[in-house]
Formats: sequence, structure tokens, C-alpha cells
Amino acid sequence: MKVLVSDIFSAEGLAVFEEAAGIELDYRPGISSEELLQAVQNAEALVVRGGTQITAEVLDAAPCLRVVGRAGIGIENLDLETANRKGVIVMNTPFGSTTTAAEHSIAMLMALSRQIPEANRSTKEGHWENQRFLGVEINGKTLGVVGAGKIGSLVIEQALGLKMRVIVYDPYLAEDVITKKGAEAVDFDTLLRRSDFISLHVPLTAETVNLFDEEALARVKPGCRIINCAVGGLIDETALAAAIEKKQVAGAALDAFANEPPKADNPLLAMEQVICTPHLRTATVDAQINVTVQVARQIVDFLQKGIVANALNMPSINAERLSEIRPYLDLAERLGKFQAQRGIKGLQQITIEYSGGVTEHPSRPLTNALLKGLLEPIVGPSVNHVNAPHLARERGIQVVERSCDMSLEFANLIRLTVVGSDGESSVSGSLFGDQDYRIVRVDDHHVEAVPDGHILVMHNQDCPGVIGFIGQVFGESGINIAMMGLSRRKIQGRAISLITVDSKIPEEVLQRLRSNPHIISAVQVNL
Repeated sequence: MKVLVSDIFSAEGLAVFEEAAGIELDYRPGISSEELLQAVQNAEALVVRGGTQITAEVLDAAPCLRVVGRAGIGIENLDLETANRKGVIVMNTPFGSTTTAAEHSIAMLMALSRQIPEANRSTKEGHWENQRFLGVEINGKTLGVVGAGKIGSLVIEQALGLKMRVIVYDPYLAEDVITKKGAEAVDFDTLLRRSDFISLHVPLTAETVNLFDEEALARVKPGCRIINCAVGGLIDETALAAAIEKKQVAGAALDAFANEPPKADNPLLAMEQVICTPHLRTATVDAQINVTVQVARQIVDFLQKGIVANALNMPSINAERLSEIRPYLDLAERLGKFQAQRGIKGLQQITIEYSGGVTEHPSRPLTNALLKGLLEPIVGPSVNHVNAPHLARERGIQVVERSCDMSLEFANLIRLTVVGSDGESSVSGSLFGDQDYRIVRVDDHHVEAVPDGHILVMHNQDCPGVIGFIGQVFGESGINIAMMGLSRRKIQGRAISLITVDSKIPEEVLQRLRSNPHIISAVQVNL
């Protein structure tokens, strides 16, 4: 079985392939795009890092390809949609460089506090300016951590070891989970107001893009220092430069930028208060060896034993059963995404109930798919069918499964109930045909909606004029309604509407809808 490795790999990782029975290693680091199209034709596995672009053309040229392994987390160099279409399994190594990433954040924090890069440059230029580079101690200072996932949790642990006080903003973690880490849970405004240092550890999502914009930066504690070793796009870089000029922010240490590499005219590059590094968070010898060895072992296990680990596009299940339950997997993941986008604060418990025909299939792949959908808007694209349960446990979320082979209302039903610090909510879905799945209940309201596209979930008071108002606002905004379902429990009580539209609803249109005194809430869900 031929394994093609097309990027630079550690000797330890290559040894895993060389020592495996039945594996033929083709090591071609730096291979050209044209040569890759030839080399991949008889490969059963393709192993890459960030240097190889796995396009639709590459995948179409590989009729024998069964699996792609990515040594690292990111899959930005891979056409995942085409891989899904061709049935190619895609694996990555989500935990091989966690320690290295956390250590880089701490290193950036310390370098920023003592102005080490500028002092080093000055000394090498022949100056001796020990009064110019006055730093600040970190002992006793308050570190605000935004996002307490795997890397954020390690940063908390290391900062506490340095005698820092740590506060955390993570709306998707229950307060007691953060407390057990030795930190204090706070809201976003409190973190801005109290932090001497702020370290970012969240994915780039619709909720976190430009999280630190001009308004947020204006509310930080004067003299605050900001570290971002997560992902570009979390900070409005123009606003950050202005805040540093005004001395509202004392400095920043950035390992990620909105555009990479950053353009030469980016004002942050010219500021001595800003430390810039080119994605060094995983750039250690240890991490590079770890991820290559890990992905090599995963590929060998798959080719020799059929074992799937850290797959991004399939659960751990044999191919025959997978084809039978794929529609249920799709429905489960969409129910998770739907519920996550409705908004959950302090997620504590998830209850998944299966009834009717769906109980003829194993529940674990379905639960993993549902957890993937639920956690992806929270955690980001790194979550997959394999690591979703681990990420839920890591965040202190209790997952409860229940099954009943009888269903009174539908031939099959999947019901998801979530409990958070702001209460309980649920969504139920059913499969009517191979691909005909529907949302059939939201909380205690019977509804009908296809879980696809852009859906407005609206709670309103049941009174005349509300539906007309929605139609008027959408009409004036050029938004076409594709499907609309309404439900109420009693006359002049509280009603719910699921409105599917042809295009994404702009935020200003949502705000206009919410301005109506009879509309209680209006949330957009994108599936």
C-alpha cells in the first residue's frame, strides 16, 4: 500500500512508515504540482503538512486514494468538500502541538512585559539603554484569558504557576468548570476592565471576528497588553494601532494576522510596542516530531487494521453501516448546529433522545455527529466526529443519551435538549425519506422546517400585524421568504416562527425586526 508524503517530515515520522508491514513509502518533499498529479495516481494514502495544496484536481487524479493525513490542525490547504464527495477520509492531529502553542503565548507575554525584542535590537546596534526599556512585573498582575479550551487551559495553568491572577471569559463553559481550573469566570466587559494582560484562545467564528474592535479596545484597562497566538481576524488591527498610539493599550504580541503574511503598510509592523512572529506557536522541534509521528501511526492503523482516528469527515464505523445511517448523521449534525446558533450560555448538560426507527442503528456515531454540530460554532472547525465527545468532557459538559424503540408521533425522532446557565431549550428532528429530514419541534412548539440554508427563529407575542411587519421589512430589504412555519400554544399567547429565506439576513435587518415591541427575539441560524 503506497503512502505518498509530499512535505518535509521528521525522521521519526518516516520511520513509522518504513517499519510498517505492507507499506511502501514514497517520500517526495517539495514535489511540484505537476509531479504530484502523477505521483498520487496509485497512492492509497497522501500525507501532508501545510506546503501541499490538495485541490479537487489532485483528488480527481487519485482513484486509489483512501485517506489523507494532515500533520497538524489546519486543513486550509485541503478541499474537504471534494474529499467528502469522493469518499476520502481526512485525518489531522488536533492535540500534537497543544503544549507548544500554550508555551508560545506565555513566552510572548513575558517578552512583551520586558520589551525584550527591542532591547535586544538596541544592544546589538551598540547602545546601552537600560533606562529606556523599563518593563513591568507579571507577578501579581491579572491575566484575562479569552477562551478556556485545551490551549487556553494550559495557559491558565502556566500563568498561575507564575503567580498571576487569572480571569476567564468563555460563555460556553459553566462557571464551576472555570473555577476548577483555578481561575475566575467573568463576563467580557469585566475582563476588559480588569486585565493587565489579555491572551486570546478562541477560533475565528461569526461571533469572534473583530472581537477586539475599536469599541472593545476603548474599554480595556489603560496600559493593558494584548497577546494573540490563536488566529488572525480576532482583532481589528487598525483599531489596535490607534489604541497603542493613544497609550490606551501599552503593547501587543501577535503570532497571527488577518492577512498573512501581513502587508508592508500594516501600521503594527512599524511599532516598537508590538512584537510580531510568523506563526511560531507550533514551531518547536518537539511539536514537529509529535504531529508527524502521530499522523503516521494513524495512517498505518487505518491501512493495516481499518481503524479511523481523528477523522474530520466521518465517524468511527464500518463502510456498510455508514451508508445506512448517513441521513441520520446529517440530521443529527444539523440539529446540533441549529441549537448552538440559537445561543447557549454556560452549557452544562446535553440530553439526546432517540426513538422509533433510528434506534435500530448504533447511537454513538449519531451522538458524535450531533456533538460536532453543537460544538463547531463554539469551538471552531477543529472539532470533528472523533474529538467532539472529548471536547465536551473537557468543558465539563454532561452528555446523557436515552433510547426508546417506540415513537408515538413519528416513525423516528431525534430530540436534543440543552441546559445552560440561562435555562433549557430543545429541538427535535425526524427523517421522512432518505434525504427528507425536518425540524418538527422547537421547545414545546410543533413546527415544520427543512434544516438547510438561512433560517430566522423568531419568538413573538401572538397578535395581529407581526407577520405583516416581517413581510414588509423583508420586502424592503430585498430578502425573499422560501418557507415559513408558525406555531402557537394558545390565542394571544407566545408564538414561534421558523422562516427560511434565500439569503443571509444582514444584522441591521435583524435589529429592525427586534425593534418591534411584539417580537421577543429574532435569531438567525445558518445551516
